[in-house]
Amino acid sequence: MTAHILDELQWRGLVEQVAGPDLREHLASPRVVYAGFDPTADSLHVGSFIPLMTLRRFQMAGHRPIALIGGATGMIGDPSGKSEERVLLSEEVLRQNVAGIERQLQRFLDFSGDSGAILVNNYDWMKEFSFLQFLRDIGKHAPLGMMLAKESVKARLESESGLSYTEFSYMLLQGYDFVHLARTHQCTVQLGGTDQWGNITVGIDLARRLDGIQLYGLTGPLLTRADGVKMGKTERGAVWLDPEKTSPYAFYQYWINVADEDVGRCLRYLTELDQEAIAQLDASRAEAPHLRESQKKLAEELTRVVHGESGLAAARHATEIFFGAEIEDLDDQALADIFADVPSSQLPKARLEEGLPLIDALVEAGLCQSKGEARRTIQQGGAYVNNVRRTDLETTLRSSDLASESMLVLRKGKKKYALLRFHS
Repeated sequence: MTAHILDELQWRGLVEQVAGPDLREHLASPRVVYAGFDPTADSLHVGSFIPLMTLRRFQMAGHRPIALIGGATGMIGDPSGKSEERVLLSEEVLRQNVAGIERQLQRFLDFSGDSGAILVNNYDWMKEFSFLQFLRDIGKHAPLGMMLAKESVKARLESESGLSYTEFSYMLLQGYDFVHLARTHQCTVQLGGTDQWGNITVGIDLARRLDGIQLYGLTGPLLTRADGVKMGKTERGAVWLDPEKTSPYAFYQYWINVADEDVGRCLRYLTELDQEAIAQLDASRAEAPHLRESQKKLAEELTRVVHGESGLAAARHATEIFFGAEIEDLDDQALADIFADVPSSQLPKARLEEGLPLIDALVEAGLCQSKGEARRTIQQGGAYVNNVRRTDLETTLRSSDLASESMLVLRKGKKKYALLRFHS
């Protein structure tokens, strides 16, 4: 880390907007800083990476982070950056989501000791308010003109979907979160993406009006590709931090496949590699882009922090299997993740019990168009079962040949894969 946290954030490109006078001087001493995460699902996704890693950087620089889970604000949904209103979640679903996110935050922040990170849920203080009490004690200090002037509000008011009073009130709830954390934890800095600027400045203004104190805000970029599209989406959906939703292998592969024009920013935004290490990767990418050293390092660093050393090892092992390593000790789900994009066929398990000729299996899997082609493939050494070459034309596959509970992996040549799934 560099001497001052702002220097660290600036060379990484993580400073977009600053609210409050002389934030640099304010951060010269240890401070309490917070970022919020609304529990819209039971897992965070890669879009949360920048605020998570920024909180982590603040802690490493000697500041104390607060991770706020929006158990209350999650009931409403933040309109910032959204073209239409969110579907409201039930209290039971929200509780499950909060519990899932709490577990994930443990990987990013150190919560141990008297100066460790703090985990809070804004439902714990918002549930004490009645509607009338909140309007009298808090709402009267929020000028309507200031709230209407926020870009997130103006954009929605001008859209076809409009803006409900429920969503309009979101910024005031988040603003009060900042006031509450300042009162209870001496928190003076709020972090967020550029889409949070309006919400952050509402909290700063509210603290000045209610308590006469100066608070600070710092926004960073959103995680987007060079063309402006948000990162973290694949054809199969969002890339989650929960291994049950996105396996360590799929997570690792997402970062391995990041484009050259995006990987440099990702290395700066999301990893803890220093300037020298990133400069070396930039040079390697310019001189030998085919080696993809930047992508490999990015995937390694991020998989380790999210899934630990065991998750990284599993992802590497799965990658080796896809490129030809012998398959062993995997279950159906792991195989399905590794070979998610290859053709698959279903057969009754009785076919294995009676003995399935390899020639027939290659045709059933679609790797060969005829039995004659299958024979030639085997004779020429191009047929593989679970990545092991089979050259005997009389090879018969049985249940003992399964790579997992119910799957066989067939390969023709170096790269043409297919799955056979066997059902009872």
